[in-house]
Amino acid sequence: MSILPEAIDRYRKFFSFIIKYWNSDLVKYSSDRALGKDTEIERSSFDQDPEEFVKDLKTMGPTYIKLGQLLSTRPDLLPESYLEALCQLQDDVETIPYEQIHETFEEVIGSRISKCFKEFDEIPMASASIGQVHKAVLHSGKKVAVKIQRPQIREQFLKDLNTLQEIATWAVKNSEDARKYNVAELVDELRYTLLQELDYNAEAEHLMLLAENLKHFNHLHVPQPILDYTSSKVLTMELVEGQKVTKVSPLKRMEKNLDPLLDDLICGYLKQVIEDGFAHADPHPGNIFITNDNRLALMDLGMTAHFTKELQSEILQLMIGLSSYDSNQVSKVILAMSHYDQETANIDGFNKNISRLIQESEISKADTMQTGRHIIQMNRIAAHHGIQIPAPLNMLAKILLNMDQIVAELSPRYNVNETIRGYIKKIMHTKTISELKPENIFNLILETKKLTEKMPERLNAILENLSTNQFKVKVDAINEDRFTDAFQKVANRITLGLIIAAMIIGAALLIQIPTSWKIFGYPGLAILLFFVAALLGFYIIYAIIFKDQDFKKR
Repeated sequence: MSILPEAIDRYRKFFSFIIKYWNSDLVKYSSDRALGKDTEIERSSFDQDPEEFVKDLKTMGPTYIKLGQLLSTRPDLLPESYLEALCQLQDDVETIPYEQIHETFEEVIGSRISKCFKEFDEIPMASASIGQVHKAVLHSGKKVAVKIQRPQIREQFLKDLNTLQEIATWAVKNSEDARKYNVAELVDELRYTLLQELDYNAEAEHLMLLAENLKHFNHLHVPQPILDYTSSKVLTMELVEGQKVTKVSPLKRMEKNLDPLLDDLICGYLKQVIEDGFAHADPHPGNIFITNDNRLALMDLGMTAHFTKELQSEILQLMIGLSSYDSNQVSKVILAMSHYDQETANIDGFNKNISRLIQESEISKADTMQTGRHIIQMNRIAAHHGIQIPAPLNMLAKILLNMDQIVAELSPRYNVNETIRGYIKKIMHTKTISELKPENIFNLILETKKLTEKMPERLNAILENLSTNQFKVKVDAINEDRFTDAFQKVANRITLGLIIAAMIIGAALLIQIPTSWKIFGYPGLAILLFFVAALLGFYIIYAIIFKDQDFKKR
């Protein structure tokens, strides 16, 4: 690993952080989780509390803030209290001087700020690790928010990522723990996420796509970009006037019924995950605003999640199982979507623990049902029993955990589970109807037509091969030697059984004939035949119990 002079500070920060936490309970807990060991640390206090851990990540810089946000999706490594703290990790940092903002805007847009905007507030509304947001007014009078990327932030991220990549590569080669943690994959995922967030053109596309997907939800709002003043480093969008959900006063919660907003929020995210396969992946309470016209605005689409068609179907089944408290279905779905070794994974233990978790959820009060927390616990149970769940399910757990926090802020008595059940019924009804659409029926007709066209040709080829004795069937699933051995063993057992039966019948007939040679007062030959038949019978029993088991293992 080469250490260049300009990289010394980055290595210093990294190793200072590592030295602080190297022998901590947090690292021991995570190491035990990664190695599949039981740990008792979760029940005791850690050396550093979650807030201190989050503060240290902020001190490390923007790359490590994003790393912390990524770690919030790893319930298989971190305890629940740290996951919750990391889910709320927001990257508020020092502001950028207005001169640099002005320079960046003119460089990438190619026009002066005064020419593009009627008004432009030099004092930022918010300042984050990647960019800074300013309020402005277009010449048309429309109020907008302008997010401008920090100067040289891309280069800074890439240098930090390269440092982490070098350290991760070295660790994987020299440490079993690092391989268990899969740190190289974690750094790769961090790189992908950061490079996506650095492209404001992609975020503008995400805003438009999400708005289209959620257009039927009247209580949800997605601010739209102003494309004329948007580039890879500048994003201009509609200004959302309102307040964060964390700032809603108790009086407002009492005066206004916020349940319809939560109905749309929960159902909107279910639609994103289960139907669209594209979701806003960072809906922490600081990114959700209540607008002045009483709608929920979804902010900051730099981080998104994608779900394949197959995974969407499995998540739908998982949500059905959770909402109906069906532990068998929940276990079955998680196992179907996960990777595990049949020999080393403890499937029985996993099923038993999932059943206990679902039972505890069912007997708890409806208003305390927290779906996100339960999925995190299921993820942890899976990891503990040697089952590797797909990464998007970790992202789903993070999304739902944030939903739980928003619900707690706006309406603590809101019944999330009832809303999930209602929307799932609606999804199932919609999917059933969609299967009957003309285009689906037409596709079926086309496939049937192809089958009908090919059938005569293929059938003719089969019959011709049969007539010339050239028809062959190749089956790779059967071990021919083992199959032959098993067949021969069955034939031998049947033959031996017939011999034993003949000996017993013969002995029974002979025992009626008086002879001079007797054993125990009975004809000797009959008793001898009974004795030999008994020995052979016991041998067959022994072979079935012990020999067949050894054969099965081989």
